[in-house]
Amino acid sequence: MKLVAIEEHFLTKAVRDDWNKYTDANDPTEKLNLGEVEKRLEDIGHSRIKLMDEAGVDVQVLSLTSPSLHNLGSESISLAVQTNDYVAEIVKKTPERFQGFSALPMFSPNDAVKELERSVKNLDLKGAMLCGRTREKNLDHKDFWGIFECAETLGVPLFIHPQIPQKAVRDIYYSGFDEMTDLAFSTFGLGWHYESGIQFVRLVLAKVFDRFPNLQIILGHWGEVILFYAERLASLSKVAKLEKPFIDYIRENLYVTASGMFSQSYLQRSIEIIGTERILFSTDYPYQYRPGREARSFLEATELSNVNKEKFAFANWERLTGKK
Repeated sequence: MKLVAIEEHFLTKAVRDDWNKYTDANDPTEKLNLGEVEKRLEDIGHSRIKLMDEAGVDVQVLSLTSPSLHNLGSESISLAVQTNDYVAEIVKKTPERFQGFSALPMFSPNDAVKELERSVKNLDLKGAMLCGRTREKNLDHKDFWGIFECAETLGVPLFIHPQIPQKAVRDIYYSGFDEMTDLAFSTFGLGWHYESGIQFVRLVLAKVFDRFPNLQIILGHWGEVILFYAERLASLSKVAKLEKPFIDYIRENLYVTASGMFSQSYLQRSIEIIGTERILFSTDYPYQYRPGREARSFLEATELSNVNKEKFAFANWERLTGKK
């Protein structure tokens, strides 16, 4: 059975160099991309394919790792073009192993729209990977609604990936320990996941999906907390005067993926809420890479029917991205 992993990351030297120009206490995320992780992020060749084979993954959907280009300035416009051309060339050379998400210059929303359109129409990329807010602007800011309109028109998904919370938030909630504990707590320990989930909730409350009802969002890590608090989020519907119950936005505008959290109970909980049509597979390479064929083994160990295994492994993704 073909296995497509849709949240698989890379990093280029050009992007890293521009990140380093902005390195300060506001975004210490780069400290997570060192050592073996750094090497694996930058390699999209034989070594990566070898590890894909070892894990049992047939196709990776490549995306620029967090925080992508969100915290850069005007230089992100040309950098987005360069990065997306790089991914497209890899896909062109090895289409049976790689697909790609576009990186967008969110600093300039108009250019982001142009680049999303170019990436999908000219480069055959499958949508875009966004990292929540752009500096102080949350994803629901009106400046970004053109991107939502473009994605809906093109029929491609937008993946909301975690980004580190703002420094003021980290100082209040995620500090007081040693430097690396603070960083872990505010990112992969917990902070990333609330940060991403909140961005989706904000899209609902800002009525983005009422304006763009066919827009499709992907959240990693089994929905970034959202699915597990669906009952509580339902209470927002009347207060915010939403057009539909909150759960309807989850079931009509959201896909969720595993992100290497290979938990059968989380999978089952997700299916109970959104069904088998809206679950996607991913390993969160290289961050969650573990040897021992774990990705393929997780798929095989599920109690899903063969048809539903296919949906999870590749069919839902291919339907979402329009592949026949």
